[in-house]
Amino acid sequence: GSGPAAAQAREQPVLEPVLPAAAEEQNGTDSAKAPKVNCEERNTTGIERFTLQILNVSQDLMEFLNPNSSDCTLVLFYTSWCRFSASLAPHFNSLPRAFPTLRFLALDASQHSSLSTRFGTVAVPNILLFQGAKPMARFNHTDRTLETLKDFIFNQTGIEARSDVAVTEEDWEGPLPSVLTKGIDWLLLFSVLFLAGFVMYATVCTDSIRWLIPGQEHEHQE
Repeated sequence: GSGPAAAQAREQPVLEPVLPAAAEEQNGTDSAKAPKVNCEERNTTGIERFTLQILNVSQDLMEFLNPNSSDCTLVLFYTSWCRFSASLAPHFNSLPRAFPTLRFLALDASQHSSLSTRFGTVAVPNILLFQGAKPMARFNHTDRTLETLKDFIFNQTGIEARSDVAVTEEDWEGPLPSVLTKGIDWLLLFSVLFLAGFVMYATVCTDSIRWLIPGQEHEHQE
């Protein structure tokens, strides 16, 4: 319509969203405080010792994760020859006592290469929070201590850690090793051998390599 009444009707809705906007901002603040992952806390009745479980080479991670449940598991991908994994070990060993209602697993990424590829583990140590069998969050801090790990779990799940838990001498001993073991980096060795073989091939078969360079084929034909 037209006229003063219609113009006034069109102008009124402009003022109405002001109060709801403040309410939306408050709701957004409340949702930010809510846990991102709603974990089903396991029953700890009858469990006397809360410890980390390390998977061996024949065990599959997916056998330990129940896709039909909402319980949460923190999984560590590590290698025994990585110094960052070794420095993280005592802190990760103490986490089961700090969060007894959660489960904690660790596996050697060099022995489970298919899982490392599946979950995008390009470097170790790598920590993933699973709900059931689905990865929900990744720990991305470079400061890997008990306190930063507790903050990560609390921010994701809303579950508070026990305040009386600290890193002990037993945590330095195991179950996750905190001492580096000597091993061979087979990927690095393969890369070095491949590079050396290519350089040797380029040196011996120079004429063949020239065919790979644009513009050199005509000069070779002449």
